[in-house]
Amino acid sequence: MTQPASNPTAPALTDANRLTVGVGFPLTESRESQPPIARELELAAHAEAVGFDALWARDVPLYWPKFGDAGQTFDTWPWLAAVAARTEEITLGTSSVVLPLRHPVHVAKSAATVDQLSGGRLVLGAATGDRDPEFDAFGVDADDRGELFRESVRWLRALWTEDFPSLDGPWGTLDGDLDLVPKPASQIPILPTGHARQELSWIGDYGDGWLFYHLPEETLRSFLDDWRAVGEDKPFVMALGVELADDPAADPEPIHQGYRAGVEWFREYFQQLDQIGVDHVLVGIRGETPETALSTFGDSVLSSF
Repeated sequence: MTQPASNPTAPALTDANRLTVGVGFPLTESRESQPPIARELELAAHAEAVGFDALWARDVPLYWPKFGDAGQTFDTWPWLAAVAARTEEITLGTSSVVLPLRHPVHVAKSAATVDQLSGGRLVLGAATGDRDPEFDAFGVDADDRGELFRESVRWLRALWTEDFPSLDGPWGTLDGDLDLVPKPASQIPILPTGHARQELSWIGDYGDGWLFYHLPEETLRSFLDDWRAVGEDKPFVMALGVELADDPAADPEPIHQGYRAGVEWFREYFQQLDQIGVDHVLVGIRGETPETALSTFGDSVLSSF
């Protein structure tokens, strides 16, 4: 049986006194091409300086033009290691590692390495994947995603917490004569993303929180009620698209997974999210320039918490 969830240690997920906010890579406008490395790392350090609580890196193994999004292009683990070297305390998250396409030993070792290099700052967002051609490329039956996800979580927890674990599953067998090194510096929280093809009760039992997408207010309140019934005080993380209008007083307009609005409206909206029980918001932020958008959001919205 999968081991139950651990106790999250990342400050971005455990600060009960306020809503915390992270920002996702790429921080420049690159969506279908390689982002400029030096610029992205400069912006990562800037995001920490202006008050963001987390930096989130996506896992997109292969570029599918039909999907129109290559993520941040670079592989998740060396990228987060580079970000760890340029930052000091900010939480580092994955949003989200596609577990059915990854051998859990590789995920466990890479995640533990980044956690060690960052001084225990890693949060593992984990998903089942939504780009169908990738499953053919990896030789994985997409219909097995749900089971592979559960098994991978079981392996990860055992590899991180047990010495010379005994495991058997779709990827192979460990008979207790091999061990994973290094172990993580901390207890790495695992956040299932979306429904991950699981019952919500399973996510509540075996996840350290729940990472979901932007929802209309009434739906969000309903989801939060359902989550608290199974996850109790475990964090609820919401992804949100943020596009800052030139006019600070501009009313909201819907965009993909979020809103375009002035900072005054966003300040009130984030205060509302805090009041109804959202614990962390992962924003994809756009504005006049990346640095200006981060600074403006930090000064006008984050400072209100």
